[in-house]
This record gives sequence, structure tokens and C-alpha cells, in this order.
Amino acid sequence: MTEKLVIIGNGMAPGRMLEHLLEAAPDRYRITIFNAEPRVNYDRIMLSPVLSGEKQFEEIVIHGDGWYIKHGITLYKGHRIVAIDREAKTVTSDQGVTEPYDRLVIATGSVPFIIPVPGNDLPGVLSYRDLDDVNAMLLAAQSRAKAVVIGGGLLGLEAAAGLKERGMDVTVLHVMPTLMERQLDPAAGYLLQKAVEARGIKVITKANTKAIVGNGKVEGVELADGTIIPATLVVMAVGIRPNAGLAKEAGLAINRGIVTDDRMQTSDPDILALGECAEVGGHVYGLVAPLYEMARVAAAGLAGGEDRRFVHSDTPTKLKVTGIDLYSIGDFADGDDREEIILRDASAGIYKRVILQGNRIIGTVLFGETGDGAWFNDLKKKEVDISEMRDTLIFGQAFQGGASADPLAAVAALADDAEICGCNGVCKGKIVSSITAKGLTSLDDVRAHTKASASCGTCTGLVEKLMALTLGDGYNPAAVQPMCSCTTLGHDEVRRLIKATGLKTIPAVMQELEWKTSCGCAKCRPALNYYLVADWPDEYADDYQSRFINERVHANIQKDGTYSVVPRMWGGVTSAKELRAIADVVDKFAIPTVKVTGGQRIDMLGIKKEDLPAVWADLGQAGFVSGHAYAKGLRTVKTCVGTDWCRFGTQDSTGLGIRIEKFMWGSWTPAKVKMAVSGCPRNCAEATCKDVGVVCVDSGYEIHFAGAAGLDIKGTEVLGLVRTEDEALEAIVALVQMYREQARYLERIYKWAKRVGIEEIRRQIMEDPDRRKTYFDRFVFSQKFAQVDPWSERVSGKDKHEFRPMAVADFKEAAE
Repeated sequence: MTEKLVIIGNGMAPGRMLEHLLEAAPDRYRITIFNAEPRVNYDRIMLSPVLSGEKQFEEIVIHGDGWYIKHGITLYKGHRIVAIDREAKTVTSDQGVTEPYDRLVIATGSVPFIIPVPGNDLPGVLSYRDLDDVNAMLLAAQSRAKAVVIGGGLLGLEAAAGLKERGMDVTVLHVMPTLMERQLDPAAGYLLQKAVEARGIKVITKANTKAIVGNGKVEGVELADGTIIPATLVVMAVGIRPNAGLAKEAGLAINRGIVTDDRMQTSDPDILALGECAEVGGHVYGLVAPLYEMARVAAAGLAGGEDRRFVHSDTPTKLKVTGIDLYSIGDFADGDDREEIILRDASAGIYKRVILQGNRIIGTVLFGETGDGAWFNDLKKKEVDISEMRDTLIFGQAFQGGASADPLAAVAALADDAEICGCNGVCKGKIVSSITAKGLTSLDDVRAHTKASASCGTCTGLVEKLMALTLGDGYNPAAVQPMCSCTTLGHDEVRRLIKATGLKTIPAVMQELEWKTSCGCAKCRPALNYYLVADWPDEYADDYQSRFINERVHANIQKDGTYSVVPRMWGGVTSAKELRAIADVVDKFAIPTVKVTGGQRIDMLGIKKEDLPAVWADLGQAGFVSGHAYAKGLRTVKTCVGTDWCRFGTQDSTGLGIRIEKFMWGSWTPAKVKMAVSGCPRNCAEATCKDVGVVCVDSGYEIHFAGAAGLDIKGTEVLGLVRTEDEALEAIVALVQMYREQARYLERIYKWAKRVGIEEIRRQIMEDPDRRKTYFDRFVFSQKFAQVDPWSERVSGKDKHEFRPMAVADFKEAAE
């Protein structure tokens, strides 16, 4: 006797199931399908080409009307099932049709997640799940106006690309730091963003949508920081959820989706579930490969043949945007028991990463060249031991040998007009042509004929690499100490390349300069973070994760795990009110030790990490800001009392010290900077052993620099004499800015000065007023973004996770 099979949903999964079922048991069931959409089955993953205009709907139809007629299948189009009666074994549609079943398959798919913000129901707000959504977008695109796509995952990027192809001005908003962060590592995410932006699509990451604004229709999207992005169309592509509501109302077991066993059987033995609505083995799926495997399993069970079971396996991720080649599969998270092999080709836009565990592939990320994706996936699935092919693995299946990475590739990829020597404005083309035309064979020759590397010297490494490229074996460049094992480039080369090629993020630096690792290390990441902060103060967002612990929590960690806090006291001057506030904080938080520092500050030691925000809040109410005692930045400006009180004082040293400190606090520098201002040559503030010092004399202000009083003991060098406070401030600020721009990360001023040359620094700061003013102006500009009290920010909730105590599990209690 023929059984009655009813299917709720007519998507790709039930369509594939029917193909298998009709092949295995063509006459076993009388089949009825209820489809909420008013059309036949089509290939949903090809909606993006329809949106972009590469395909028409007719080209993506899987089963036309004739197919259903041929197989005797009744298809109710535009009928949404509203009730399942498990006792009567019937389903009822919103059009009033009731159909009995012997076996029921639920394939209701998923529903788009709509972020709960004001305005999400305005006309012009769409999701991206079916052909109706695409048709609505195509209608909106006729205006060729502005569209905002919320969500930088697969669907969001495909929607953005399609709308751009239709002539719209498109912006993608993504709440995470990198696109497709669930499928890609940060390096590939950077490349993807670069490729998307190259298509004329604006991408804003770390964008938290606050509201969709408009009067009766969409007019824009407001972000949490107050930015409003104009838009006449907003597409939400922030994720999907299994459409399990109908099954829940019917009393079936529900978790995230409709719970099934590995035969796709629900908690009711007569009902199966498959597709995006199903949850099998604790997993829900949105990619087509596992959905098709569900279809095979369900068909086998319905046919009564083989005992087929669903087995979870990783599915490759690919982006359906013409011209962007991307492939990702498996687990690419970092781990102590994991290794990685990296290949970067910046000029070709290629990035390959293979993650290994026990000499077996567990994850692969490919961008730009994905032809070997299937091969890597096969090795992963088969758990092949890759020990024998380890040296050549990253080059792919066809590679028959090994080759070392070219350390000169990053420089070779520079355009001829890329600036190499910033001091003298010398570009790559001029250096190469001079070497060739004039037969230059030494660095001194190049300096003499082009001036490149003849001034501050920070571009020397780059000039030498250009000589090696041009002369080949005819030149033996001086050895350059790499920043770390992640790169062959030295600090100076990286700094110059960041500026020359306009690199403005850590992933950009690592990709374009061909880092050997995917995410860098504890040596290079803090350095890169500083270089980007210094070079692009208005564009680069400080990377919290690339700082050492003291700078992450804005306090100094002590040997017992507690912290010390040093509030800023301008020029070492305080008041009774400030001292009372400190005393109250010490009592309130039972701080065990209070100590006066050598920099004329008060240090509170023994503070618990979780108490730091509350300590800062109380200090902030008294007017204190962070003393940056933990920072690679300006820490203190020590002063003596000067003409205010001292019989020997020649100038207002206290006032100048306070002025300098208030002007310069908050700025990040390659290493810590300590200053002092002494009111007379007796030098009570010890200005002649500081990074920068001022000794006041009758005729003005003698500026000193490059001193040391720690592991190294060194007296300062005299920079020069100026007559006024304003001149002193300008010279000091310009000196520090020159140091900020040219020094290597963690290089103190005295080491930088020795390397660059005392005379060169004097020449640029004291003898070249235009250059001095330029340095000064750049520092002033950077301070617009730097003078933000980090304590106040954390009191307001920024990085609050950093200060939460870790949960302690009572294992004895848990066992009971």
C-alpha cells in the first residue's frame, strides 16, 4: 500500500532528498509538498549571482513544474503550514488545506536574525534569504542611491557585491574587527577587506549599530559612536536561526534546532527533520554540503534500504563574489599544541596558511590562490601524516621541490615612486636609476649621489636592499637584525615601508611585508602597534591585544600579582586636597604600601586587579589622571622650586615643568621618557641624566638630551640654548617627535641618538627652524588623539572584561 509522505518546505535539502528517494523507492510514497514561497525549488546559494546580474532566476531553478508533474508530486505553492496535529497525523496550511500523513519531513529552513534596534521595521529594511528579498533589493537598486549592509559574513558580502554591481553606493558594517571572522583568520580577513574595498565598497569594522533612522522610511544607520551613515536601503545579514517554531508548537524536542538523531529522526518516530532547521549531534548547519548529506540519510531511511547515518565533517567556506578567491576549512585557532605553515605573496595578493597538530592538517585558509583547497581538504579528512612533505606542503599538490622565501620581495614590490628616504625625499626609482647609470657599488656612493640614507640613517636597510636587488651578487649588504623570527625585515625597514606603502593596520603590515606567521608574536606585535600609532594617529585604532600587560591594564604588575597605581602630579606639585584623596583611597581599598618615587610622584602598591577601576574612579573625582608609570611614553617631568622659592633660581622651573608635562602627557613613545627641569646650574632636579632635561640659566634655557641613570649611566648631551619658554617647549617637543618617528621600539633616546648621530639631531632641531616646526606640528596633531585619560575610559567601562576576577570552581562541591 502506498504511504503518504508530506514535506513541509521545498528548499534545496528536501529537493535533494526527493531525488535520492525517487531513485531508491519511486513508488513507495504519495508525496505532497507545502512551500511557503509561491514558486518551485531553486538554488538559493546562487541568489547572489542573480542579485549581481550574472544570472537570471530561471537559470537557478532546480526542479521546474514539469518535474513535479512527471513524478506525481503535489506541490502547494505559497502555503505556509501553521499547525501539525501529531495525534491525527495531519498538517494544516494558512490557506486552509489539511493533509494527512504517514511520514512527515520538516524542512522549514532558517529565519534571518534581525538585530533589535529602533527602526528595524522601517520600510527599506530587508533581510537576505530568498528570491523575494532579492527582488526587493533589485527594485531599491534602481534608484542607484546608498545602501548599507549590516554584517560582514558570507551573505552580507555577497549582497554588498551584488548591490554594488547594480550601481548602488554600498557600505558594509561589521561589528567584529575583521570580516568573516568565524571562517577566516585575521590575515585572510584583512586581504578580504582589501579586495572588497577595491571593488568600491566601503567597509567599517568594529561598527556597532545603534539605530536605523528615518521618518516613515529608511534614511540612515546610526552607529554607537554617533556616526550616521546615509542609506535608502538597509540589508541585515547578521546571521540565521533554525526555523523551529512550528515543531516546538507540535511538541517535538527542540534545542537550537529541531533535535534529531543521526538518522534525521525527531522525537516523534513518524517525523524527520533536515536542513537548516535540524540539529543533529549538537550541530546546526547553514552550508549546503552537510544539508545534502542529511538529504541522503533521510532518503535512505524513508526508502527502508541501507542504514545510513549522518556524520559531522568540516565544510569548506567559499565566497561567491566574482574575482575574490577564498577557501577556508577546519580549525585555525591558535594553540600550544599546534603549528602553522605560512605562505604570503604580497604582490600577487596570495595568503596560504595550513594548521598542523601532530603532523596532521586540522585547518587551512587560502586567499588569492585556492586551487589546492580540495587537496588540503583531502589530506585533512584522511588525517595524512605530512612529515615527509612538510617542507613543500604549503606550495600545493603539484610542487616538486623547495625554495626559500625571497627576503627582498617586499622592497622589490614597491613602486618606483615610493619614498625611501623621508629626510631627503628620495624615491626608489631615483636610487635604482642612479645605481645603474653611475655604476654605484657602495652605500657611501649612493649617499653621495642621491642623499638617500645620508641624514638620519633610518632608511639605510632599505637602501641596502635596493642595492642588493639592483646589483645582485655584486653587493653584499650589511647584516640587518630582523625584528623577530616572524620577518626578515629590521625595525627601520618596517617603519619606512609602513609609511612608503601606506600600511595602516597590523594585518596589512604582516600581509604586504610577508610575515612568516599568521598573527605575529610578542616581539613584533607591540612594535607594529606603536609604529602605526605614531605614523597614523588619526586613523589607526590602538590594538589592545598588542600591548604588554602593564599597558593593557594601565598599572604596573607586581611580583605577587597585585598592581601599583601612580597618579599624575604635574611637575611633582600636589596639594592637601589631592593628598587627602590619595589617603582616602588607601584606606578604602586597604592598600598596604604607599611610597614616594624618584620622579616626585606617589606610588600605591598592592592593589587587586579587580579594584583598579574603582581606585581610578575615586582618584578621578579628585582630579587625577593616569601618571603613565607603566607606559612607553612620557612618565614624569621632575622639577625644582625655581624662582618661586629658591634663592638661586634663575627661571620658573616648576612652571615650565608643569607646562611641558601638561602639553606632552598621553603621547606614546618607543620607550619610556623621563624629563626634568632644574631652575639653576646646581641642577637639583637632576636634569642632566634624563632623556630630556632643561637647565635654567640667566640667559634662558639650556636643553639637554640622551642621558641615562638606570642599567646604563650616561650624562646628557647639550642640544642647544634658547631664550624663551616658548622656544624651549618647541625644541623639546620637536626632539621627542623626531625620536617618536625614527627610533626603534624599546630603543631609549640615548641609544637612538648614538645610532643616528648627535650632530644630525642638533642640525634638524636647532639649525633647521622649518623642520623643527614641522616636527612640532605633527606632535600637536597626534596629541588630539592621544590626550585621553585611560583611567577615565576604563571607569566608563572600556575593556571591563580585563578587570573581572576569574571564576573559581569548587571541584569538591561540584563532585557532590
